[in-house]
Order: sequence, then C-alpha cells, then structure tokens
Amino acid sequence: MLSSILHFLLFFFVLFNTKNLIAFALTSPQDISALKAFKASVKPSSIQPWSCLASWDFTTDPCAFPRRTRFICGITCSPDSTRVTQLTLDPAGYSGQLTPFISQLTSLTILDLADNNFFGPIPSSISSLISLQTLTLRSNSFSGSFPNSITNLKSLESLDFSHNSLSGYLPKTMDSMSSLRRLDLSYNKLTGYLPKLPYNLLELALKANSLSGSIPKSSFDRLRQLEVVELSENSFSGTLENWFFLLPALQQVNLANNSLTRVEISKPVNANSGLVAVDLGFNKIEGSSPVHFADYPLLSSLSLRYNRLRGTIPLEYSRKKSLRRLFLDGNFLIGKPPPAFFAGDTSVFGSIGDNCLQACPGSSQLCMPSQKPSSICKQAYGGKPRS
Repeated sequence: MLSSILHFLLFFFVLFNTKNLIAFALTSPQDISALKAFKASVKPSSIQPWSCLASWDFTTDPCAFPRRTRFICGITCSPDSTRVTQLTLDPAGYSGQLTPFISQLTSLTILDLADNNFFGPIPSSISSLISLQTLTLRSNSFSGSFPNSITNLKSLESLDFSHNSLSGYLPKTMDSMSSLRRLDLSYNKLTGYLPKLPYNLLELALKANSLSGSIPKSSFDRLRQLEVVELSENSFSGTLENWFFLLPALQQVNLANNSLTRVEISKPVNANSGLVAVDLGFNKIEGSSPVHFADYPLLSSLSLRYNRLRGTIPLEYSRKKSLRRLFLDGNFLIGKPPPAFFAGDTSVFGSIGDNCLQACPGSSQLCMPSQKPSSICKQAYGGKPRS
C-alpha cells in the first residue's frame, strides 16, 4: 500500500515538473520568428564571436532556462518564458538594417540598440510595439525621416534617437505621446519648427539639428514638469519671451549657438524657481543684460557670451551669492565692472573680457581676454561709449 502511494506521488511530481520544464521552453512562435529575422538582417561579418548575437543559436528555445551557452544575453523574457520583453544589444559594432518584423515582438517594453552601426530607415511598423516603454537607437547611422507612427506608442516613457542621420520634420502629433518623459533627438539633421510637445516631458534635447523659427509658447503648453531644455546649435530666431523662464519646474536651459535676437525676463512668481543654469551664448541678443536673472534664487551658472549686449553690467549680478559661473565676454558692455567681482571673498568664475569695459583689472582672470579696441567700441556706439 505504501509503495503504491509513493509511486503515485512520484508520478505527479514528475508530471508537474515536466509541465514546468515545457513551460520554460514555450517562447511564442512569432517571437522566435522575429528574433530570427532580426539576426538575419545583421551582417554576419559584424557579429563578433564574443558578442550577444553570436550566442543566438535557434536549436534551443530562446527563453529556455537555464540558457547555459545559447542566448546568453541580449534578450529578457516574461516570467512564464513565453514572450520576449526586452531586446538590449551590447555595443559590439553590429551593422545592418532594423527589420520590419521587429513589430512581432509585441510584448517588448525595452528596445535598445545603442552604440552600433545600424543604418537605413526606422521601420514604421515599430509602432506595433504598443507595450514599449524605452526605445533607444542612439549612436547608430539610421537615416530617413522620423516615423510619424511612433507617436502611436502611448506607453513610451523614454525615446532616444540621438547621434544618427534622421532628417525632415518632427511629427505634428508629438503631444499625443502622453507618457513620454525623456526625448533626445540631438545630433541629427532635423528641420522645421518645434511642434506641440508631450505635456509630461521632464527632459527635452534637440541639440545640433537644423530646427528654425521662434520658440513658441504653444509648443510648451502644459509642460509643468519640464526640467531640462537642450536646444543649442540650431537656427532658432526671434524673441525668447518671458513665459519661458517661468515654466514651473525648469532647472537647466541651453539655447547657445542659435540666432535669438532678444530675451525677455520676468521675476519668478513669489521668488520661487528651481532654475540653476542658463546658457544663451553665441546668439544675436541685443539690449541690456537681463537684470531679472538675479531674482532667480538658485541660479548658479549664467552665460550670455558673444551676443550684442550693451550698457553696464548689472550690480545685481555681483550681489547674487548663488552665482558661481558668469560669462559675459564678447559683448559691447561699457562702464566699470562691479567692484564686488574683485573682492577677496568673491567666488565667481568666468569672463567679462572682450567688451568695452573700463578699469577691468588685468590681474583678474575674470577680465580675460583683454577688452576690445576703443575704435570698435566707438563704432558700436556711433561715437564714444558713455561710462
């Protein structure tokens, strides 16, 4: 009797564990098909023996566990081992095109092919990856336009296509990506105007493109969480209006190397602002140095270098204790610089050189490089500059 019971229990133990073993080797056929197509689209000569893709041997189920020597890296599977949930390649120099069959991996939450040599267009079918939260194609050679269909990815939180060769306009429906928190399209060849942006953005980076036009309030409507704006090295022009620096969560701004001609600055509401760093250097900004920057309580770095500013340096800049970096060089500022800049306890680093200042101590690093020749200063002011 005891022997029969033991055999009965052993049967169910084996049956239960066999089912579990089978379950661990039941990757969806469409996922296997997609992985095969993905590897087939990569040039074999670019698959190094030590790389992740080299371990993809389809004689074994991709999600089988333990994997031992096959599929040792590059993919992550769901807890029940039926679906591929992450495709994260190593930076091994893979070269090839991104297959449209990537769309079959419909349970992907992360797709990261960064720092490789993929080229060609980004397939529009990528919009079928409705569970995708992170999409990173940074530092490849993708070309063609930014796929409008990507704006259908409503769960996407991070999008990084920086350091590629994408061209054309940004989609007008960018604001429909309601979950997007981080957008980096820097170092591409994008043109046109800024569209309306996703309202949950924390970080916006579009550095080193060919974007143009003004920076309109409508593009930043409802962006109450935006902390970082990186728009340098484009062709933005016109006036940067006072609403911009009043964005409630703004901390870091880089608009250097554009063609802005005017900046309007208002005091922060209730002296409450998290703004820490502003770079407006190498534009065409005219007028006086914006005195209200001194009203931003946490501002520690300010660059207005190589613009067309005139008049004197605001005394408020020298009285601002939080200010540690100040670059006003390359303008047409006149008068004597605030004496507090050269006090023994000053901690300001930067430059007020290459202006039209008087009595800027040559012994001070802050006064380097030397001031402009008087002839240039006279010409800038239509005669002799006033003190």
